[in-house]
Amino acid sequence: MSEKNPVQSAGRIFSVLEMLAYEGPQGVTELSKALKLNKSTVHRLLASLITMDYVKKEDDSDKYRLTFKLLGLGEALLDKVDIVSIARPYIQHLAEFSEETVHLVQKEGTNMVYIDKVESYSSSVRMVSRIGVEKPLYCTAVGKAMLAELTNQEVRQIWEKSDIQKLTPKTIVDFDDFLRELDEVREKGYALDNEENELGVRCIGAVIKNYKGKAENAFSISAPISRMSDQRIDLLATEVLKMKKELSRAFGFFRQEDRHAIDI
Repeated sequence: MSEKNPVQSAGRIFSVLEMLAYEGPQGVTELSKALKLNKSTVHRLLASLITMDYVKKEDDSDKYRLTFKLLGLGEALLDKVDIVSIARPYIQHLAEFSEETVHLVQKEGTNMVYIDKVESYSSSVRMVSRIGVEKPLYCTAVGKAMLAELTNQEVRQIWEKSDIQKLTPKTIVDFDDFLRELDEVREKGYALDNEENELGVRCIGAVIKNYKGKAENAFSISAPISRMSDQRIDLLATEVLKMKKELSRAFGFFRQEDRHAIDI
């Protein structure tokens, strides 16, 4: 947890839920040790969750497991999720910070499609991109960022289904060169489009991981190359990586190290 929960009992009960969700059926002793709680406290929490039908004790053991009631809540949430609405405040901030155009995209097969766009009022240059337009994954920063989350075999399958063209003199059309590019993306955590999709335009992009840990969305900052020097890329990269983490959390992605035990 990033902040101390103001309601200790709520923090504890959700810690039990998370433990059972991520680790599977657990006994009282296991939960007590993992969450650093007294066994009597764990018993009370489990009793409360059983009363609300979120937890059930297994018939053939002393372990407790989650029921399917949480799935119903999850499905109800997903029915109401609006990706653009969730991401808009973040990309708005990034556009104001960078004073450049920021795009939000979604992966569609071998392409990506623009699903939102925020332009900075500080810039006199407008990007020609439009919401709903598709672009190939292989020649865009957002595309490379999403492909870098896949295995090389998965990347090859997408590459072979793509219409690989040298859209500009800088477009990477050799597969081995492309894999080396993805290795660099994996190392840095963000991807670059160095005039590979459109001459005179340079982009820096990163993925957004969802609650399943999948990278089906991404965002990027786009600008004329005159305003995207290597030095400025380095400056923007820090904010892009920060936004990558914050947006992924907003989309429900939590790393193992983000889940902490509750102190008694």
